[in-house]
Amino acid sequence: MRIAIVGAGIVGVTTAWELAADGHEVTVFERRGAAALETSFANAGVVAPGYVTPWAAPGMVAKIGRYVLSRHAPVRFAWPITMRELAWMWAWRRACRLETYLANRARMQRLAFYSRERLHAVTERLQLEYDRSAGYMVMLRTERDRRLAQPGLQVLRDAGVRFREIEADEARAIEPAINPDTPFSGAIHLPDDEVANCRQFALLLKNQAQARGARFEFNVTVAPLSAAEPTSLVFTSNDTGATGAHRFDAVVVCGGLDAAQMVRPLGLRIPLAAVHGYSISAPIRDRLNAPRSGIMDERYKVAISRLGNRVRVAGSAEIGGRPDVKRASAIQTLYKVLHDWFPGAAQLANTGAAVQEWKGARPMMPDGPPVIGATGVRGVWLNLGHGSSGWALSCGSARVVADLISGRAPEVDIEGLGVERLG
Repeated sequence: MRIAIVGAGIVGVTTAWELAADGHEVTVFERRGAAALETSFANAGVVAPGYVTPWAAPGMVAKIGRYVLSRHAPVRFAWPITMRELAWMWAWRRACRLETYLANRARMQRLAFYSRERLHAVTERLQLEYDRSAGYMVMLRTERDRRLAQPGLQVLRDAGVRFREIEADEARAIEPAINPDTPFSGAIHLPDDEVANCRQFALLLKNQAQARGARFEFNVTVAPLSAAEPTSLVFTSNDTGATGAHRFDAVVVCGGLDAAQMVRPLGLRIPLAAVHGYSISAPIRDRLNAPRSGIMDERYKVAISRLGNRVRVAGSAEIGGRPDVKRASAIQTLYKVLHDWFPGAAQLANTGAAVQEWKGARPMMPDGPPVIGATGVRGVWLNLGHGSSGWALSCGSARVVADLISGRAPEVDIEGLGVERLG
């Protein structure tokens, strides 16, 4: 089949690889000048399936209310807020009900565990080499943090995740560079989880897809799909303004926020909103003072990841605001958490080093899980809405879509991941 993919983030690239590996003739359209330049560019890199859960959870409304006056709040609302974002927040609030949360958590975790299997299988099959480190720890600053973490530990037990609750001394043995002046109660160690460089993987896999015949058209904007001819793409070069059109047998929409507008003429209403995240990335100053793998500060919801010769600190969830405006307090929180745990790890800006400060839009569904599969419109498929879990869910989502397009039953239960969930 001749298949078009719209979007070359980690989800679009993995989808292109799986379809090309199945023998399809694949063309990827991307508005940016290269792959993985938006949401996939500088994320935390954490692959921890047991911690892939919906943001819409019981108690979240009250929790966010308590964050309002906190200087280092992990969740914030920023002005301006659009009507679409207000509608999304209303749907998110409704999805915080316990029964809805439990169903969506099960859906996301099934896909996340399958996706990790696919990530490892693809990496081994293609002998891909990218920055990655085994092991992950969730740091608990106080006994209160430990108590609040207990419901999450039951989730890990129910999912069959291997973990141990450990004391501070053992955590320091696993990560010897932890700041000796930072007291903490203990940690949760997950030896099977990992951190890995999402963009490096995406670029390597793009090359593999091209070797299988996939074409990538960059700096191209695709027009909304037509109800009359839904698999005919009309596109415009961002460089020259020239337009073109091509008919395909199938179209897979893997784009970001614009994906909702792209499929709207088909009668599809996809309630996507951007939940912005932040990160800083810096060269390692001293390997002995840097983390060996990845940790998560449970209180501030900030991850510190070792990615080769760099340290990346990522966190925050921000709804509203302008995508090109970085909130200073969010960046300050990342520096604070890095200094608390690994003060000598990175060459920071005041040393003259190049520190990358990044803000990225994570297109998220209000109830949590992505939307994957057929749309009900002939030849049009979706693989979008992964939010902050795109890296953790991408390889599995791509394989599911490839199997469905080829008429095969996916290897993982995909109940509740299709457009039928949207009513």
